[in-house]
Amino acid sequence: MKVSAGELNRSTLARQLLLGREAMDVGDAVRRVVALQAQHAASPYLALWNRLAGFDPADLDAAFTGRAVVKSTLMRLTLHAVHAEDYPAFREAVQPSVRAARLGTRFTDSGLTAADADVLVPQLLDFADRPRTTAECEDWLGHRLGAAPRPGAWWGLRQYAPLLHAPTAAPWSFGERPSYVAPPRRPRTVPADPEASEESLRTLVLRYLEGFGPASAADVAQFSLVQRARVRQALQVLELSGRLDRLEGPDGEELFDVQGAPRPAQDTPAPPRLMAMWDSVLLAYFDRSRIVPPQYRKLVARMNGDTLATLLVDGHVAGVWRPAGPGGGIEATAFHPLPEEVWEALAGEARALTALLADREPEVYRRYGHWWSKLPSAETRLLV
Repeated sequence: MKVSAGELNRSTLARQLLLGREAMDVGDAVRRVVALQAQHAASPYLALWNRLAGFDPADLDAAFTGRAVVKSTLMRLTLHAVHAEDYPAFREAVQPSVRAARLGTRFTDSGLTAADADVLVPQLLDFADRPRTTAECEDWLGHRLGAAPRPGAWWGLRQYAPLLHAPTAAPWSFGERPSYVAPPRRPRTVPADPEASEESLRTLVLRYLEGFGPASAADVAQFSLVQRARVRQALQVLELSGRLDRLEGPDGEELFDVQGAPRPAQDTPAPPRLMAMWDSVLLAYFDRSRIVPPQYRKLVARMNGDTLATLLVDGHVAGVWRPAGPGGGIEATAFHPLPEEVWEALAGEARALTALLADREPEVYRRYGHWWSKLPSAETRLLV
Protein backbone atom coordinates (compact mmCIF):
# COMPACT_ATOMS: atom_id res chain seq x y z
CA MET A 1 0.00 0.00 0.00
CA LYS A 2 1.34 3.40 -0.97
CA VAL A 3 0.92 6.41 1.32
CA SER A 4 1.08 10.00 0.04
CA ALA A 5 2.97 12.84 1.68
CA GLY A 6 -0.34 14.45 2.59
CA GLU A 7 -1.56 11.26 4.25
CA LEU A 8 1.65 11.01 6.26
CA ASN A 9 1.13 14.57 7.49
CA ARG A 10 -2.47 13.95 8.53
CA SER A 11 -1.56 10.65 10.19
CA THR A 12 0.92 12.46 12.41
CA LEU A 13 -1.56 15.22 13.24
CA ALA A 14 -4.29 12.72 14.10
CA ARG A 15 -2.12 10.69 16.43
CA GLN A 16 -0.63 13.79 17.99
CA LEU A 17 -4.08 15.25 18.77
CA LEU A 18 -3.52 18.15 16.38
CA LEU A 19 -6.55 17.71 14.12
CA GLY A 20 -8.75 18.92 16.95
CA ARG A 21 -8.39 19.36 20.69
CA GLU A 22 -9.68 16.36 22.60
CA ALA A 23 -11.02 16.01 26.13
CA MET A 24 -8.92 13.54 28.09
CA ASP A 25 -6.87 13.15 31.23
CA VAL A 26 -3.37 14.67 31.14
CA GLY A 27 -1.72 11.32 31.81
CA ASP A 28 -3.70 9.63 29.05
CA ALA A 29 -2.80 12.43 26.67
CA VAL A 30 0.92 12.13 27.40
CA ARG A 31 0.71 8.40 26.79
CA ARG A 32 -1.24 8.98 23.57
CA VAL A 33 1.40 11.30 22.09
CA VAL A 34 4.26 9.10 23.45
CA ALA A 35 6.63 11.81 24.69
CA LEU A 36 6.77 15.57 25.11
CA GLN A 37 10.00 17.50 24.60
CA ALA A 38 10.90 19.09 27.91
CA GLN A 39 14.20 20.96 27.49
CA HIS A 40 12.29 24.10 28.36
CA ALA A 41 10.03 23.63 31.36
CA ALA A 42 7.11 25.42 29.67
CA SER A 43 7.08 23.32 26.51
CA PRO A 44 5.15 20.27 27.81
CA TYR A 45 2.44 22.62 29.05
CA LEU A 46 2.16 24.45 25.73
CA ALA A 47 2.25 21.13 23.88
CA LEU A 48 -0.75 19.87 25.84
CA TRP A 49 -2.56 23.21 25.51
CA ASN A 50 -2.38 22.71 21.75
CA ARG A 51 -3.85 19.22 22.04
CA LEU A 52 -6.40 19.14 24.87
CA ALA A 53 -9.80 20.77 25.20
CA GLY A 54 -10.04 22.82 28.39
CA PHE A 55 -6.43 22.14 29.35
CA ASP A 56 -5.65 23.27 32.90
CA PRO A 57 -1.91 23.64 33.63
CA ALA A 58 -2.60 22.66 37.23
CA ASP A 59 -3.44 19.16 36.01
CA LEU A 60 0.07 18.74 34.61
CA ASP A 61 1.52 20.23 37.80
CA ALA A 62 -0.30 17.51 39.73
CA ALA A 63 0.81 14.79 37.31
CA PHE A 64 4.45 15.80 37.75
CA THR A 65 4.13 16.07 41.54
CA GLY A 66 2.41 12.67 41.76
CA ARG A 67 4.86 11.17 39.24
CA ALA A 68 2.10 10.00 36.93
CA VAL A 69 4.13 11.91 34.31
CA VAL A 70 7.91 11.99 34.73
CA LYS A 71 10.72 14.06 33.25
CA SER A 72 14.10 12.53 32.47
CA THR A 73 16.90 12.25 29.92
CA LEU A 74 15.56 9.90 27.27
CA MET A 75 15.37 9.90 23.49
CA ARG A 76 18.10 11.83 21.66
CA LEU A 77 19.77 12.37 25.05
CA THR A 78 17.33 15.21 25.70
CA LEU A 79 14.76 15.83 28.40
CA HIS A 80 11.32 14.36 27.75
CA ALA A 81 8.11 14.13 29.76
CA VAL A 82 6.55 10.67 29.47
CA HIS A 83 3.93 8.59 31.22
CA ALA A 84 5.40 6.85 34.26
CA GLU A 85 4.37 3.44 32.93
CA ASP A 86 6.33 4.05 29.72
CA TYR A 87 9.48 5.30 31.41
CA PRO A 88 11.24 2.02 32.34
CA ALA A 89 11.02 0.50 28.85
CA PHE A 90 11.91 3.78 27.11
CA ARG A 91 14.95 4.25 29.32
CA GLU A 92 16.13 0.67 28.89
CA ALA A 93 15.75 0.99 25.12
CA VAL A 94 17.97 4.07 24.87
CA GLN A 95 20.39 3.14 27.66
CA PRO A 96 23.10 1.79 25.29
CA SER A 97 23.08 5.16 23.48
CA VAL A 98 23.20 7.05 26.77
CA ARG A 99 26.08 4.89 27.95
CA ALA A 100 28.09 5.48 24.78
CA ALA A 101 27.46 9.23 24.83
CA ARG A 102 27.95 9.95 28.52
CA LEU A 103 30.65 7.53 29.63
CA GLY A 104 33.16 8.51 26.96
CA THR A 105 36.28 10.65 27.10
CA ARG A 106 34.77 13.58 28.97
CA PHE A 107 33.71 11.20 31.74
CA THR A 108 36.86 9.07 31.81
CA ASP A 109 39.05 12.19 31.88
CA SER A 110 37.70 12.63 35.41
CA GLY A 111 39.57 9.48 36.39
CA LEU A 112 36.49 7.26 36.46
CA THR A 113 35.69 4.36 34.15
CA ALA A 114 32.46 2.96 32.76
CA ALA A 115 32.82 0.09 35.24
CA ASP A 116 33.02 2.66 38.06
CA ALA A 117 29.78 4.21 36.81
CA ASP A 118 28.04 0.83 36.86
CA VAL A 119 29.02 0.43 40.51
CA LEU A 120 28.04 3.98 41.46
CA VAL A 121 24.61 4.08 39.78
CA PRO A 122 22.75 1.75 42.19
CA GLN A 123 24.29 3.61 45.13
CA LEU A 124 23.28 6.96 43.64
CA LEU A 125 19.71 5.74 43.15
CA ASP A 126 19.63 4.64 46.79
CA PHE A 127 20.82 8.11 47.81
CA ALA A 128 18.17 9.74 45.60
CA ASP A 129 15.30 8.11 47.50
CA ARG A 130 14.08 11.69 47.91
CA PRO A 131 14.78 14.78 45.78
CA ARG A 132 18.43 15.77 45.85
CA THR A 133 19.99 18.97 44.55
CA THR A 134 23.04 19.04 42.32
CA ALA A 135 25.14 20.21 45.26
CA GLU A 136 23.94 17.31 47.40
CA CYS A 137 24.69 14.82 44.63
CA GLU A 138 28.16 16.22 44.05
CA ASP A 139 28.88 16.08 47.80
CA TRP A 140 27.66 12.47 47.87
CA LEU A 141 29.90 11.61 44.92
CA GLY A 142 32.86 13.30 46.60
CA HIS A 143 32.37 11.20 49.72
CA ARG A 144 32.23 8.02 47.62
CA LEU A 145 35.40 8.95 45.76
CA GLY A 146 37.24 10.29 48.79
CA ALA A 147 37.85 13.63 47.06
CA ALA A 148 35.91 16.33 45.25
CA PRO A 149 34.78 14.91 41.86
CA ARG A 150 36.79 16.16 38.90
CA PRO A 151 35.03 17.90 35.97
CA GLY A 152 33.05 15.46 33.88
CA ALA A 153 32.29 12.97 36.64
CA TRP A 154 28.89 14.30 37.72
CA TRP A 155 28.11 15.47 34.16
CA GLY A 156 28.30 11.88 32.90
CA LEU A 157 26.84 10.16 35.93
CA ARG A 158 23.75 12.35 36.29
CA GLN A 159 22.57 11.43 32.80
CA TYR A 160 23.80 7.84 32.71
CA ALA A 161 21.91 7.09 35.92
CA PRO A 162 18.15 6.76 35.30
CA LEU A 163 17.27 9.74 37.46
CA LEU A 164 14.03 11.68 37.25
CA HIS A 165 13.87 15.45 37.55
CA ALA A 166 11.92 16.30 40.67
CA PRO A 167 9.52 19.27 40.56
CA THR A 168 11.17 22.29 42.13
CA ALA A 169 9.51 25.60 41.34
CA ALA A 170 6.76 27.62 39.67
CA PRO A 171 5.66 28.56 37.10
CA TRP A 172 6.23 25.32 35.14
CA SER A 173 7.05 22.80 37.91
CA PHE A 174 10.78 22.81 37.13
CA GLY A 175 13.18 25.65 37.85
CA GLU A 176 16.59 26.36 36.39
CA ARG A 177 18.35 24.43 39.18
CA PRO A 178 17.33 20.78 38.88
CA SER A 179 16.78 18.28 41.63
CA TYR A 180 16.99 14.55 41.04
CA VAL A 181 15.07 11.59 42.42
CA ALA A 182 15.14 7.86 41.73
CA PRO A 183 12.20 6.42 39.78
CA PRO A 184 9.80 4.17 41.73
CA ARG A 185 10.62 1.32 39.34
CA ARG A 186 14.26 1.25 38.35
CA PRO A 187 15.08 0.55 34.70
CA ARG A 188 17.91 -1.87 34.00
CA THR A 189 21.12 0.02 33.30
CA VAL A 190 23.33 -2.96 32.52
CA PRO A 191 20.96 -5.82 31.58
CA ALA A 192 22.36 -9.23 32.33
CA ASP A 193 20.25 -10.52 29.44
CA PRO A 194 20.81 -8.52 26.21
CA GLU A 195 17.37 -9.61 25.03
CA ALA A 196 15.82 -7.51 27.81
CA SER A 197 17.19 -4.35 26.20
CA GLU A 198 15.94 -5.47 22.77
CA GLU A 199 12.51 -6.24 24.19
CA SER A 200 12.37 -2.71 25.61
CA LEU A 201 13.43 -1.33 22.24
CA ARG A 202 10.59 -3.18 20.54
CA THR A 203 8.23 -1.57 23.04
CA LEU A 204 9.62 1.87 22.23
CA VAL A 205 9.41 1.24 18.47
CA LEU A 206 5.81 0.10 18.75
CA ARG A 207 4.86 3.09 20.91
CA TYR A 208 6.64 5.44 18.51
CA LEU A 209 4.68 4.11 15.56
CA GLU A 210 1.43 4.44 17.52
CA GLY A 211 2.16 8.11 18.08
CA PHE A 212 4.09 9.12 14.96
CA GLY A 213 3.63 6.45 12.28
CA PRO A 214 3.77 5.49 9.51
CA ALA A 215 7.54 5.89 9.63
CA SER A 216 10.80 4.49 8.31
CA ALA A 217 13.62 2.81 10.21
CA ALA A 218 15.57 6.05 9.77
CA ASP A 219 12.71 8.00 11.37
CA VAL A 220 12.63 5.69 14.40
CA ALA A 221 16.41 5.94 14.76
CA GLN A 222 16.24 9.73 14.54
CA PHE A 223 13.55 9.93 17.20
CA SER A 224 15.30 7.58 19.60
CA LEU A 225 18.98 8.06 18.76
CA VAL A 226 19.25 4.28 18.65
CA GLN A 227 21.48 2.62 16.04
CA ARG A 228 19.61 1.86 12.83
CA ALA A 229 20.72 -1.77 12.88
CA ARG A 230 18.99 -2.28 16.23
CA VAL A 231 15.91 -0.44 14.98
CA ARG A 232 15.72 -2.55 11.81
CA GLN A 233 15.99 -5.73 13.85
CA ALA A 234 13.20 -4.56 16.17
CA LEU A 235 10.98 -3.69 13.21
CA GLN A 236 11.64 -7.09 11.63
CA VAL A 237 10.66 -8.94 14.81
CA LEU A 238 7.51 -6.85 15.21
CA GLU A 239 6.54 -7.38 11.57
CA LEU A 240 7.07 -11.15 11.81
CA SER A 241 4.86 -11.20 14.90
CA GLY A 242 2.05 -9.70 12.83
CA ARG A 243 1.90 -6.40 14.69
CA LEU A 244 3.06 -4.13 11.87
CA ASP A 245 2.08 -3.28 8.32
CA ARG A 246 4.72 -2.57 5.69
CA LEU A 247 3.86 0.43 3.50
CA GLU A 248 5.41 2.41 0.66
CA GLY A 249 6.10 6.10 1.10
CA PRO A 250 5.58 8.83 -1.49
CA ASP A 251 9.12 8.40 -2.87
CA GLY A 252 9.11 4.63 -2.66
CA GLU A 253 10.70 4.43 0.79
CA GLU A 254 9.88 1.54 3.13
CA LEU A 255 7.55 2.52 5.95
CA PHE A 256 6.06 0.65 8.89
CA ASP A 257 2.92 1.20 10.91
CA VAL A 258 0.88 -0.48 13.61
CA GLN A 259 -2.09 -2.36 12.27
CA GLY A 260 -5.40 -0.50 12.41
CA ALA A 261 -3.82 2.88 13.14
CA PRO A 262 -5.67 5.97 11.84
CA ARG A 263 -4.51 7.34 8.50
CA PRO A 264 -6.84 10.24 7.63
CA ALA A 265 -7.26 11.49 4.08
CA GLN A 266 -4.82 14.19 3.03
CA ASP A 267 -7.64 16.73 2.62
CA THR A 268 -8.75 16.37 6.27
CA PRO A 269 -8.94 19.91 7.72
CA ALA A 270 -6.08 20.82 10.06
CA PRO A 271 -6.60 23.89 12.28
CA PRO A 272 -3.80 26.42 12.84
CA ARG A 273 -1.75 26.04 16.00
CA LEU A 274 0.92 27.95 17.93
CA MET A 275 3.38 25.16 18.66
CA ALA A 276 5.75 24.99 21.62
CA MET A 277 9.50 25.22 21.23
CA TRP A 278 10.98 21.79 20.45
CA ASP A 279 7.53 20.29 19.90
CA SER A 280 7.97 16.59 19.18
CA VAL A 281 6.36 16.73 15.73
CA LEU A 282 9.20 19.00 14.59
CA LEU A 283 11.92 16.57 15.69
CA ALA A 284 10.49 13.06 15.48
CA TYR A 285 11.51 12.21 11.90
CA PHE A 286 14.64 11.81 9.84
CA ASP A 287 12.63 13.31 6.98
CA ARG A 288 11.20 16.38 8.67
CA SER A 289 9.47 17.58 5.52
CA ARG A 290 6.38 15.76 6.79
CA ILE A 291 5.80 18.81 9.01
CA VAL A 292 8.61 21.29 8.26
CA PRO A 293 8.98 22.48 4.63
CA PRO A 294 12.66 22.02 3.68
CA GLN A 295 13.11 25.72 2.88
CA TYR A 296 12.09 26.61 6.45
CA ARG A 297 14.02 23.99 8.38
CA LYS A 298 17.07 26.15 9.11
CA LEU A 299 14.83 29.05 10.09
CA VAL A 300 13.16 27.12 12.91
CA ALA A 301 15.92 24.65 13.89
CA ARG A 302 18.93 26.75 14.76
CA MET A 303 22.53 25.51 14.62
CA ASN A 304 22.86 25.33 18.42
CA GLY A 305 19.85 23.03 18.74
CA ASP A 306 17.19 25.63 19.57
CA THR A 307 13.93 24.80 17.80
CA LEU A 308 11.70 27.86 17.75
CA ALA A 309 8.03 28.14 18.59
CA THR A 310 6.24 27.77 15.27
CA LEU A 311 3.04 28.59 13.45
CA LEU A 312 1.41 25.41 12.16
CA VAL A 313 -0.86 26.13 9.19
CA ASP A 314 -2.61 23.34 7.29
CA GLY A 315 -0.40 20.91 9.15
CA HIS A 316 2.93 22.46 8.14
CA VAL A 317 5.27 25.02 9.66
CA ALA A 318 4.52 28.43 8.16
CA GLY A 319 6.33 30.77 10.53
CA VAL A 320 7.29 31.44 14.13
CA TRP A 321 5.83 33.23 17.15
CA ARG A 322 6.87 34.81 20.42
CA PRO A 323 5.13 36.80 23.19
CA ALA A 324 4.94 40.45 22.21
CA GLY A 325 6.17 41.77 25.55
CA PRO A 326 4.69 43.82 28.36
CA GLY A 327 1.88 45.09 26.12
CA GLY A 328 0.52 41.59 25.69
CA GLY A 329 -0.41 39.51 22.70
CA ILE A 330 1.58 37.28 20.39
CA GLU A 331 3.97 38.44 17.67
CA ALA A 332 3.61 36.09 14.71
CA THR A 333 5.97 36.03 11.73
CA ALA A 334 4.83 34.18 8.61
CA PHE A 335 7.38 32.91 6.10
CA HIS A 336 4.88 33.14 3.24
CA PRO A 337 1.58 35.01 2.67
CA LEU A 338 -1.35 33.65 4.66
CA PRO A 339 -5.06 34.13 3.90
CA GLU A 340 -6.94 36.51 6.19
CA GLU A 341 -9.08 33.69 7.55
CA VAL A 342 -5.90 31.93 8.69
CA TRP A 343 -4.68 35.08 10.42
CA GLU A 344 -8.05 35.33 12.15
CA ALA A 345 -7.79 31.73 13.36
CA LEU A 346 -4.25 32.35 14.58
CA ALA A 347 -5.47 35.46 16.42
CA GLY A 348 -8.02 33.29 18.25
CA GLU A 349 -5.26 30.89 19.24
CA ALA A 350 -3.10 33.83 20.34
CA ARG A 351 -5.80 35.20 22.63
CA ALA A 352 -6.24 31.81 24.28
CA LEU A 353 -2.49 31.36 24.66
CA THR A 354 -2.05 34.85 26.11
CA ALA A 355 -4.69 34.02 28.72
CA LEU A 356 -2.88 30.78 29.59
CA LEU A 357 0.47 32.53 29.93
CA ALA A 358 -0.90 35.41 31.99
CA ASP A 359 -1.03 33.30 35.15
CA ARG A 360 2.28 31.57 34.46
CA GLU A 361 4.91 33.38 32.40
CA PRO A 362 3.59 36.07 30.05
CA GLU A 363 6.93 36.42 28.27
CA VAL A 364 7.75 32.72 27.95
CA TYR A 365 10.75 31.92 25.72
CA ARG A 366 11.96 35.52 26.07
CA ARG A 367 15.60 34.41 26.21
CA TYR A 368 15.32 33.10 22.63
CA GLY A 369 14.11 36.40 21.18
CA HIS A 370 17.54 37.15 19.67
CA TRP A 371 16.78 34.74 16.83
CA TRP A 372 14.20 37.15 15.40
CA SER A 373 16.91 39.54 14.22
CA LYS A 374 18.29 36.70 12.12
CA LEU A 375 15.04 35.88 10.31
CA PRO A 376 14.57 36.94 6.66
CA SER A 377 12.14 39.69 5.76
CA ALA A 378 8.63 38.34 6.32
CA GLU A 379 5.13 39.44 7.32
CA THR A 380 4.81 40.02 11.04
CA ARG A 381 1.58 40.74 12.88
CA LEU A 382 0.68 41.43 16.48
CA LEU A 383 -2.13 39.08 17.43
CA VAL A 384 -4.25 40.30 20.33
